[in-house]
Amino acid sequence: MTLVILGLNHKTAPVELREQLACLAPDPAAAYQRLRLISAIQESMLYATCNRVEVLFATPEPDAAVPQIRDFFIEQPELSGADISAALYEHREAEAVSHLFRVACGLDSMIMGEPQILGQVKAAYRLAAGQQATGPLLNRLLHKTFSVAKKVRTETGIGGLAVSVSYAAVELARKIFGSLAGKTGLLIGAGEMAELAVEHLKRQGVTRLIVANRTMARGLELAKRFGGEAVSLAELEDQLLSADIVISSTGAPEAILTKEQVKNAMRRRKQRPLFLIDIAVPRDLDPGINDLDNVYLYNIDDLQGVIQANLEQRQEESVKAARIIEAETLKFLKWRETLEVTPTIVALRDKAQQIWEAELKKTLPQLGPLSPEQQKSLEVLVESIALKLLHDPFLYLKRNHHPKNRSRELDLARRLFNLDPDRQEDLL
Repeated sequence: MTLVILGLNHKTAPVELREQLACLAPDPAAAYQRLRLISAIQESMLYATCNRVEVLFATPEPDAAVPQIRDFFIEQPELSGADISAALYEHREAEAVSHLFRVACGLDSMIMGEPQILGQVKAAYRLAAGQQATGPLLNRLLHKTFSVAKKVRTETGIGGLAVSVSYAAVELARKIFGSLAGKTGLLIGAGEMAELAVEHLKRQGVTRLIVANRTMARGLELAKRFGGEAVSLAELEDQLLSADIVISSTGAPEAILTKEQVKNAMRRRKQRPLFLIDIAVPRDLDPGINDLDNVYLYNIDDLQGVIQANLEQRQEESVKAARIIEAETLKFLKWRETLEVTPTIVALRDKAQQIWEAELKKTLPQLGPLSPEQQKSLEVLVESIALKLLHDPFLYLKRNHHPKNRSRELDLARRLFNLDPDRQEDLL
């Protein structure tokens, strides 16, 4: 059985092509029904995200299966077969295992170390299992993949550094306050970046969340999802009285908060420190705010320096992650090789047992009366001799001296000991 990955990603295909192929995921039943028609494939898993579409499969006939999987991609309606063919890549065996590990760990993502991909691979696996498309080999490989991803997250810092603007903003707040537990966060705006900031704030323990948005309905929707409260922009100055952290990300053409408004709020706050992050372009917050005492204002350029430093740190951590992945790939392949050799070892031992039992059955009556102890000793002797003779062949097969010739070695062993009597090949 050969492991193969065939697919395309953000490195080989433009977003337009990836978007069109993502249609494979919304209709998994149809996709897996089509994959089941490929007789050369015994196990399969499809995963489609915004940055990749790949099929992982196990096949005893890779050279027959790969062209059919290519057709599976190319036959999608309204797509250019030539464009897809040019974008597809193929990985087999060790490369396939290593590639899957890298994908799940975020090393093959557009933003290195991003954690969402692991959840997407887990969801794809649940879907494949629900379609009864996976089997013993892929089940073992995917569970190994999840444990490798956990190991990489635990033993390296690849996922622990902010590399998005929203994440960096919250991380900056956490560093200043030490802990965000029990703090109040005021979010100005309710777009995608604001939503990401809310997720990070809640994860860091912010107790109270206030969403101020020009459109009240959108503010209410976001606040409800995260257990917060919504207010209008007209209430903004009053809301500064209770806020510890302010993150602003609207699309307004002019400043949302002026220096004078913040100055008035600080007087009423009795100069209690206020932390503001402006991640909008153009800026939402008057730059002069930063001149006020006990007020700390950061803009998107300040965060870019943090993000770049963290990306460089992630790159360094990726070296450690790659080392873990290489070691775990070898472990998985070793397990798989043991799985392949086990049936031959079992068959060889069973044949030896059949022989010694048959010979004892013929020989014992010719030896005359024997006590039970004598008979048992003779049985142990015969079994011991047989197993000692097989000890070196067993070791040779298990040690895998010539991994590239594994199939040939197993085939030769089975032919030498005639473990497949139905085969009529001439040993010479």
